[in-house]
Amino acid sequence: MILKAPFPWFGGKSRAAGIIWPRFGDVPNYVEPFAGSLATLLGRPHAARVETVNDLDCFLANFWRTIASDPEAAARNADWPVNECDLEARHRWLVAQTDFKERMKSDPEYFNPQIAGWWVWGLCSWIGSGWCLERRSGNQPKQIPDLGSAGRGIHRKLPHLGDAGREIESYFAALSERLRKVRVACGEWDRVLGDSVTISHGVTGVLLDPPYDSEEHSITYAAETAGVSARVREWAIANGDNPLYRIALCGYEGEHPMPASWECVAWKAAGGYGAQGDGDGRKNSQRERIWFSPHCLKTVKQQALTL
Repeated sequence: MILKAPFPWFGGKSRAAGIIWPRFGDVPNYVEPFAGSLATLLGRPHAARVETVNDLDCFLANFWRTIASDPEAAARNADWPVNECDLEARHRWLVAQTDFKERMKSDPEYFNPQIAGWWVWGLCSWIGSGWCLERRSGNQPKQIPDLGSAGRGIHRKLPHLGDAGREIESYFAALSERLRKVRVACGEWDRVLGDSVTISHGVTGVLLDPPYDSEEHSITYAAETAGVSARVREWAIANGDNPLYRIALCGYEGEHPMPASWECVAWKAAGGYGAQGDGDGRKNSQRERIWFSPHCLKTVKQQALTL
């Protein structure tokens, strides 16, 4: 069963999943160091095998831990109407949860359903970047909720299910079933790329979707690290010739100078507020690229050309 992510995510790869999985094939092991919305994992057309995901954002990791362990509690906390006053209050409260962040990084079994539910509720109500990020200026305007759509993520209508509460609970239960055996790490990206996590399990598909370079975008990530894109590229090139790796590296056109043995594929990202009008978001959606390592599978078209 292919599921959609329950929240909008800048840079999500739901549209790219149909390009990535034919190149990976039904690999016995899959690793995603920048988990985000897990759109590619959720779009996997094969039965789940060994799968490991990671993200530096504690709120995101907590949400996926909660969904895997207690989807009913996450649903109860996420079931709330869009309310501007509550959006501001919950944003302030979540930002102040410093003890939670430390515990997430020190206790691999810990998760907080209230924080998970409130976080995903707000993420689906918030416009643009800044959700759960501490504001550096006291003059920043209060964030108006999303009023320009019929609902995003958990707020969108799912007509095949029942009322709002049952919709979310059924949705989260399906996500929980899919993620039951997925290992969720919370930390730096390279922690899940050692041999013990990757090729010791056999042929490994690695999806590398690092934050865009700061000069390339105006979106602020909740857990961004300067220069990470270049370091990820270095790891990809260093490991690309290993036949046990099938690597997909994501970025903008021209962002990653790769060896000639890698194949670059263009694709178009989804819209969203940043892609409306003639702004940078619309232009950047045309610049999306995926570089595939030499041992990724060939497409049907490529195979025909070699016959």
